[in-house]
Amino acid sequence: MSDWLAACWGDIVEAWRVRVVRRGVLGTGLIAIGSLSPAYLPRNSPWWQLFTDWDATGTPVRLFGTTITMAGLFLLLDAWFRLRPRSSSGHGSSIGDRYAARHLRHWAILAIWGAPFLFAPPIFSHDAYSYAAQGWLIHNGINAYDAGPAVLPGAFADQVSWVWRDTPAPYGPLSLQLQHLVVDICRFHPYTAAVAMRVPALIGVGLIGLLIPRIARQRGADPAFSAWFATLNPVLVIDFVGGAHNDSLMMGLVVAALWVTGLPMPRWRFRVLGRTIATDRLGNLWWLVGAVLVGLGAAIKQPAIMTAYALPLMARPWLSWRSRDVAITVGRVLLSAAIAIGTFSLVSVMTGLGFGWINAVNVPGMVITIAPFTVLGQGVQLVLDFFRLDPTGWAGVRATRTVGVVLAGTAIGAMALTIARRRPLQFLALGYLTAALALPAVRSWYILWGGLLLPLSKPRGRTTSIAIWTTVVLLCYDGINMAWRNDALALGFAAAAGIWWLARTHQAASEGAGDRRHRIPATAAHIELEKR
Repeated sequence: MSDWLAACWGDIVEAWRVRVVRRGVLGTGLIAIGSLSPAYLPRNSPWWQLFTDWDATGTPVRLFGTTITMAGLFLLLDAWFRLRPRSSSGHGSSIGDRYAARHLRHWAILAIWGAPFLFAPPIFSHDAYSYAAQGWLIHNGINAYDAGPAVLPGAFADQVSWVWRDTPAPYGPLSLQLQHLVVDICRFHPYTAAVAMRVPALIGVGLIGLLIPRIARQRGADPAFSAWFATLNPVLVIDFVGGAHNDSLMMGLVVAALWVTGLPMPRWRFRVLGRTIATDRLGNLWWLVGAVLVGLGAAIKQPAIMTAYALPLMARPWLSWRSRDVAITVGRVLLSAAIAIGTFSLVSVMTGLGFGWINAVNVPGMVITIAPFTVLGQGVQLVLDFFRLDPTGWAGVRATRTVGVVLAGTAIGAMALTIARRRPLQFLALGYLTAALALPAVRSWYILWGGLLLPLSKPRGRTTSIAIWTTVVLLCYDGINMAWRNDALALGFAAAAGIWWLARTHQAASEGAGDRRHRIPATAAHIELEKR
């Protein structure tokens, strides 16, 4: 054990010696300091009280907090680009190859970058405060599916954003009970409990960081690129570590299910009715265990359930439309879904919370975001309001959101019958991205549902480029939103322009390196990046 810990510490030290890694942690450090500005701090936060005593809550503090946060985003994105390995498509910054020779471990870089967030207030989100308040409700015998935090006035409810104080919880029952456990362990301290919501999120990040490269090797994808894009992605570092969102644990369990499904069957022999049966001749049955993990993931957050469809297709592709092949595939898919849903239902019953989340599925859509169909609906609503055709003032948005859900369901269904047959991981990545974009509200951490799985599907150059630019857009949006909350919107747009320029510069350098005749050769050091 001591040798293993010494080796891990040595990997962290080795990563720390690289200037680009230190540049990234400087970025997350600045973002952590910027989180102390008024943008996302509740008024009853101990930090707010301290700043009030110092008379430091005015415009100068807001401008300072916004400025250093924008600088942190810039530095973190720059470090991420500079660590990019040369991908299997031949594109990628040669700077990443230069550092690969140092045998850097992706998990060590992730640990270093995430460290400044561990005790900082929740980053770019109020959700962790809602988690704490929901855990407090359950501690007091109130089902969080039946009432919002405001039903129990006090410090827990006061730190929840006013938008969510009267709304029931939309999360899975296991997530709510974990929130309850964290509140109890923190001895019912509201702010400490909110910060401690990072513990379940970090478990999810650990599973993602440990298993994504392993799944890439199982599926013949590029493990170095997968580790770089998925586990070192600035959006993951900020939202899953900094924001403490329960999507992290959900995706950690999804990734664990995918990894388990790819394991080889052990060779065990046993006798049944006088016949000897070898387990390795039964085919890969690990997907049955994966379905249980998917059910647990859905008990954290419900979108995990879609993975149940892909697991049996990973173990046995749907090869043809012949009746026998269709029957076998349908039977396996139904069994996978039954196990996942059964696990989810069992957890719901055992927690005593039931299925009340069904009545709260519309809660995330109660605020206006940049969700495509919501934005389209606002445009339709302007026309309806101009001609006074809608006295409710909401029909246009409701209509386009409904259209979005129908179109997304149709698209996912079509992909389930086409792409998923032979490329189940690509189906999952695209399916989750489709669902996230069609929801009434889009958050940057929703995009991670499919984004984490995208490199496992062996994407082509154009798809990779779109994914990287999506990361950049999400960071720009987070920066602008934070600046707006701090009454410094101009700084947010200026930072977004700088981030966009930085991304263009790195992408141009990457494409140029890919087109050179004499490229830096791939070495075993690329894979060394992923061994632990």
